[in-house]
Amino acid sequence: METIFARQDLSSGSGSSQVQRPPHAPYPPKFASLGGAPNVHTDVPVTSVFLFLFICGAIAHMTIFQLNRRKGHKFIISGMMFGFCMARITTCVMRIVWATRPMHIPIAIAAQIFVAAGVVLLYVINVIFAQRIVRSAHPRSGWHPLFSHSFTAVYVLIVITLIMLITANIQNFYTLNSNTKRIDRDLILYGGTFYTIISFLPFPLVLGGLIIPRHARLDKFGSGRFRSKIAILLTAAFLLCLGASFRVGTNFKAPRPRTDPPEYFNKGCFYFFNFTVEILVVVLYVVVRVDQRFHVPDGSKGPGDYSGTRILGSKDSQVEDGERAMRITSEEETFDDGPEPREKEKGGTMNGHGQV
Repeated sequence: METIFARQDLSSGSGSSQVQRPPHAPYPPKFASLGGAPNVHTDVPVTSVFLFLFICGAIAHMTIFQLNRRKGHKFIISGMMFGFCMARITTCVMRIVWATRPMHIPIAIAAQIFVAAGVVLLYVINVIFAQRIVRSAHPRSGWHPLFSHSFTAVYVLIVITLIMLITANIQNFYTLNSNTKRIDRDLILYGGTFYTIISFLPFPLVLGGLIIPRHARLDKFGSGRFRSKIAILLTAAFLLCLGASFRVGTNFKAPRPRTDPPEYFNKGCFYFFNFTVEILVVVLYVVVRVDQRFHVPDGSKGPGDYSGTRILGSKDSQVEDGERAMRITSEEETFDDGPEPREKEKGGTMNGHGQV
């Protein structure tokens, strides 16, 4: 979640008695934010275009989810992508309503919270994909309890941070106390930084998994080459990290009045670093069929479950892995360009059942 409301009034009532304030909360912000308040002439047409695109994305991902479900191919991430598109549809509708009712502050609060909160789902999806790639490249360490529990901790922190940021953002509109606003701003900036780190997390996970020498063959999952999976994930992660970095970076700058916003807060930056990068990821995941490429069997709990063979379960397999360890360094084996033993089921059913 990004720091959209970090530019609220940080001063208390005692230091600004000459400033005229509304008689009651919620109070309108005094400082500029990315994109500013929407207007009918510019924002409604542009937002309507993105509304249409996100509707198309929701239809596409839900169609894929339902078709796979009927085949017994469970891929819940398609449902998560549908949920993200629905959140963005709500965001677009709220911004259009806000443009037609610019003085209605509760609508403005709701619209900006939806803008900031929706993208968290995409961050989580990319972290899940990165975890699968690491487990495929390093089955032993990837399935180690410490590694698995660290991801659980990350997901818990994501939820806690999201709740905290929503609370801080709303409170920022309902107080004039300078100390409370300072605390809210600190929490909001922390949250924006935290989610930027989460958006970047696939890079060290995937690249670290490639650099660290492997001592077992890839525990293959899904369809397609391993290098293709990496390229797809890192492309999406780059787009999302670009948007997150811009938003949090600009919010760390000194606040500017709404009447004199900085150039980097223009509407073009708002739509590019929010909706454009997100719709590109939505379309990318439909076109490349992540439901086939990143699918893993239902009930996967340890090394060998992705490929359907317990490659680490016996002494013979451990000896074989040791014998192969020195030669699993070629480009072909690193990026899994060899034949796909499990691609005989081209429909992607993979043992008839699937996981998230």
